[in-house]
Amino acid sequence: MTRLCSSSLTWRRNRPSRRGWTWLTFAHCSGISMPTAPGEGTRRAARRWLEHLHVADIPRLRSLFTHHPDYSDLTPVQYADGLAWLLRQGLITPDGRSLVRFSAHEQRDRAAAARVSQVRWTPDADTARRETGAAGERAVVRLLELSGSPHLVHVALLSDAYGYDIQAESKDGAVGHIEVKATTDPTRLRVHLTRHEYEVMCRDPDWLLTAVLVGAHGDALNVVTVRRDWLVLAAPEDRDHHGQWESARFSIPDHVLTPGIVTADGSRLVPGTLAPFKPVWGSSRPTSVLSM
Repeated sequence: MTRLCSSSLTWRRNRPSRRGWTWLTFAHCSGISMPTAPGEGTRRAARRWLEHLHVADIPRLRSLFTHHPDYSDLTPVQYADGLAWLLRQGLITPDGRSLVRFSAHEQRDRAAAARVSQVRWTPDADTARRETGAAGERAVVRLLELSGSPHLVHVALLSDAYGYDIQAESKDGAVGHIEVKATTDPTRLRVHLTRHEYEVMCRDPDWLLTAVLVGAHGDALNVVTVRRDWLVLAAPEDRDHHGQWESARFSIPDHVLTPGIVTADGSRLVPGTLAPFKPVWGSSRPTSVLSM
């Protein structure tokens, strides 16, 4: 239940529009809070803020989202919640500068996927996708270097045949064959896995999937590891022996995410103090990680 705010008295006297009062109420009701994992409407609103902040400031966009009919599918409160969530997670600055490079290919991918079952990448979108992926790999390599990894090879620069991108070993001897999936979307985590990557995962006990949220300057804002057992259960099944799936898209739920770069036995290739973390994609940092 929303508690009455002092702004409601002003509203009764001046009687502004209901939408205008909604923004006014949100601005003054400091006691209202949102859960860490935003709802679907809040995620959609957050994406729109990120998509438009590179061309307009917060006041202009607030007016656009409130009054333009193209954006009326979401309420002013949802737009306010989306903005507040982005500010709280440190994904935009208080003056409205986005710290996340929201790639055009992700916008095209969502729009095309809503219209057709098979998405055909445009050359520009494919280039943007590769740049995001390369930035994610470089960010993980930097983290491993800072961790003092004694054996580190960026195998993706040598060949695609490995089925993973980086081979690393921690100071304690833990080995990881790291497949990196990078994205610039902080509102949800979706990854594509090829059949070859999946088969390598099934036979290689050191294989692990690390997801990276890439910032505007190619840095890692968030790094998590996806549980292998969930990937095995979520993978599609071959219908018959005449064919098999070659690529699959996974929508990753928050309960299968572990902050950092973590092997199957729980060993950390990057110390918890070095692994960047933001509670995006619904994930949260375990208390035990904070003390590492």
